[in-house]
Amino acid sequence: MTKLKLGPLADDRPIKLTIELPAAVHRDLQAYAAALAAETGGSPAAPEKLIGPMVTRFMDTDRGFRRRRAKSD
Repeated sequence: MTKLKLGPLADDRPIKLTIELPAAVHRDLQAYAAALAAETGGSPAAPEKLIGPMVTRFMDTDRGFRRRRAKSD
């Protein structure tokens, strides 16, 4: 089985956002949570708990974003 890009979820102080997602994306988040739980040996996280780490991972691996951010620092 291929290892998932997202690892165990950090317990961090959240900031509440309200967003709308297509139903298909929500179903995919539920499936991802189940796959992550199977890989890490935990219980499935709520789909909304995956969004923050996924966005973080996306931004961390976006080279264009990292270059622009480095220029503005």
